[in-house]
Amino acid sequence: MKPIRVLIVDDSASVRQVLSEIVAAEPDMEVLGTASNPYFAAERMRDEVPDVIICDIEMPRMDGITFVQKLMSQRPIPVVICSSLAEAGSKMALQALEAGAVEIIAKPKMGTPQFLMESRTRIADAVRAASHATVRARKPPAAAITPQAKLTADAVLPPSNGRPIDRTTDKVVVIGASTGGTEALRRILEALPADAPGIAIVQHMPAGFTSAFAKRLDGLCQIEVREAVTGDRLMPGLALIAPGNQHLLLQRSGAQYHVEVRDGPLVTRHRPSVDVLFRSAARSAGANALGIIMTGMGDDGAKGLLELRQTGAHTIGQDEATCIVYGMPKEAMKAGAVEQELPLDRIPTEIVRFGHDQPLRSAARAAQVR
Repeated sequence: MKPIRVLIVDDSASVRQVLSEIVAAEPDMEVLGTASNPYFAAERMRDEVPDVIICDIEMPRMDGITFVQKLMSQRPIPVVICSSLAEAGSKMALQALEAGAVEIIAKPKMGTPQFLMESRTRIADAVRAASHATVRARKPPAAAITPQAKLTADAVLPPSNGRPIDRTTDKVVVIGASTGGTEALRRILEALPADAPGIAIVQHMPAGFTSAFAKRLDGLCQIEVREAVTGDRLMPGLALIAPGNQHLLLQRSGAQYHVEVRDGPLVTRHRPSVDVLFRSAARSAGANALGIIMTGMGDDGAKGLLELRQTGAHTIGQDEATCIVYGMPKEAMKAGAVEQELPLDRIPTEIVRFGHDQPLRSAARAAQVR
């Protein structure tokens, strides 16, 4: 018998990798391809049609439920929804089934070997069941299900009051990244000396993956790298990574900085959100901060980086040539938020220079981007 050809659609590279490994390990299945959003999935299907699609709900450009609706009205293919939102009996699960999905499963999580094995079994069984399902074309709904509103950072904290912040000896770096960011962050952090300024990072990753990611980086770098916990002081030689599915905020107490991990709604369809981190840095650090926006799809971070620049902070965008996806830096450039665009290998040098001897910029220069 021919293997079941599976197309995996999820905006998280780490989730795509885990699902690919699970599917590829089954003797009766093969990974036809992966896509980070439904638009890329549609392009992939022009070449070859899968037998089953595994699809997330929360994705940039088009949510998973709308994708299922379009598939069922144009080219019916069995779809398995794999999402942390689609728990049995939840509103999202019911919407997905009403749209035409044949199965709902939870995303695999890091845990005990037995728990991971059970997740593998559930996913493989769901794909097999879907491959035997008969799906028929459906008329588009009269009123399509509205994707979740794209909230701004206002949903988590108010913008800066615009008053200048006194320059202090403590300096901080805030970094935002998404698709391709895990490897890019590794290259940057590995190149930093042990006395590099404190760094707060938002990398779009689901819950359960950021702790392992931080531990891996900690073993490779001269600086300490760990998953952030509320109250952690941001100090030289330390990088703190936002936990998956929680926002990370920079706070100031006197001349020192610490972080807060906070629940909240999706901001620019992400949690953690780069916009939230950057806005908090604009409020708490201003010209004492260096903001860096890196490879990733969408526009998360563009508005927050502009707010940072308007407070006098130095801002950097990764250049197109070294980005896996030139999306977030491009949107930040278009917004006027990027003061300096650099290739990936030059960013560590700028971080060190900022920490040791950042030139003072006048208030007039900051006002130019207001």
